[in-house]
Amino acid sequence: MNKYIMAFDAGTTSERAIIFNKNSEIVSVAQKEFSQIYPQPGWVEHNPMEIWSSQIGVAVEAMTKAGISAEQIEAIGITNQRETTIVWDKNTGLPVYNAIVWQCRRTTEYCSELKDYSEMIRTKTGLIVDPYFSATKLKWILDNVEGAREKAQKGDLLFGTVETWLIWKLTKGKVHVTDYSNASRTMLFNINTLEWDEDICKLLDIPMCMLPTHVSNSEVYGESAPEYLGGSIKIGGAAGDQQAALFGQKCFHKGDMKNTYGTGCFLLMNTGENPTFSKNGLVTTIGWGINGKRTYALEGSVFMGGALVQWLRDELHMINKASETEEIAGKVKDTNGCYIVPAFTGLGAPYWKPDAKGIICGLTRGVGRDHIVRAALDAIVYQVNDIVSAMEQDAGCKVSALRVDGGASNNNYLVKTQADISDTLVIRPACVETTALGAAYLAGLAVGFWNDEADIEKSSKDYTEFRPDMDPSERRKRLSGWKDAVSLLVK
Repeated sequence: MNKYIMAFDAGTTSERAIIFNKNSEIVSVAQKEFSQIYPQPGWVEHNPMEIWSSQIGVAVEAMTKAGISAEQIEAIGITNQRETTIVWDKNTGLPVYNAIVWQCRRTTEYCSELKDYSEMIRTKTGLIVDPYFSATKLKWILDNVEGAREKAQKGDLLFGTVETWLIWKLTKGKVHVTDYSNASRTMLFNINTLEWDEDICKLLDIPMCMLPTHVSNSEVYGESAPEYLGGSIKIGGAAGDQQAALFGQKCFHKGDMKNTYGTGCFLLMNTGENPTFSKNGLVTTIGWGINGKRTYALEGSVFMGGALVQWLRDELHMINKASETEEIAGKVKDTNGCYIVPAFTGLGAPYWKPDAKGIICGLTRGVGRDHIVRAALDAIVYQVNDIVSAMEQDAGCKVSALRVDGGASNNNYLVKTQADISDTLVIRPACVETTALGAAYLAGLAVGFWNDEADIEKSSKDYTEFRPDMDPSERRKRLSGWKDAVSLLVK
């Protein structure tokens, strides 16, 4: 009987289930989009019950499509949109409020009030105080949902990010845990002591009894209730989506770096067994913990990646589908001096300007649709390069290669331009579903499906390389134009 690993990929706009075999090949996949809720400008929410029902639905669908039974699934690995905050009643199993999504900016004003504590928080958590992270979202729910704080203080409410919620639901409330990678994104977890931080919880008035038990990224947390998937299946691993992608890209060694081109762009660099604190606007996070050893990472986030292409399609109607951008960008030799700085939700790393607004500059009568489309792709490249440069400064060395994944990494123009602008080798694996694959690897290691990292490295070796060949003077010219454009927003 063939055996498999199933990954739950709980994303920002859809839930997916992907089943992998021993050779890291996709056997079956199912996907379902779920509702995006925007109660006010800048607010983003999800329905936690819809997240749960969609995820269990696609899991059943993926198994059915492949004719795979529960007894053939060795383990489930979970990867998830990070920072998204869910609070529920442990007695009823019902959320007290919608999930507040990582993109939500409702706590911006409160975060500005924490500026006197920013260095303390950064030293303990590795994070910059920002509405992006879970802590202030959790505080908002406790402060604004009637009766929530009183229930929390009595021990009746539980907090979790999406993987915590799914594990709790899968086990029918038997297991309330979070893995190290997701814990490190809450702004409540001390990445030095590997404990929930009492000082920060006290500062934000968050009862610690709400917090899940922190566990490693690769171990058996429990088993799914048999009625959900036709039999009990071990839940063997979990990681936040970007750390899962780092693991799925096999960035097992210090200095290895990956970028995921998704709605945003997320760069992570493996910094080894000790945390490296950035002097260049990056955050420090836990990559994963396995067998008593932790691997840390530096991370930089670009808020507008693929979302910029969606804007070209949905608001400007310059394209019909994202895949057209590669051909359109190739119709012109450059952007004719046009630059886009897509600060639609502020600027992320390394600038951290939450109040910045997007601009298009360098417009002349000769700039047309094709130039603007090309400028949008270039804007993604420039933002990623800003973070690559910051990581090189923090690491004190030149990056030897950048591994890429995510939907937009299939755009050859984008990836080749990244190699040219960042002056580094870019490697794209044959399977760009590295987020789900990373979760599968972590679960597979927990149950012996794969023996160790060396075994994983042997499982799949197909990739495409993009090498830089841009003239240095042209690179300097383009980067100078980008810096001038950004300077209009960053004084």
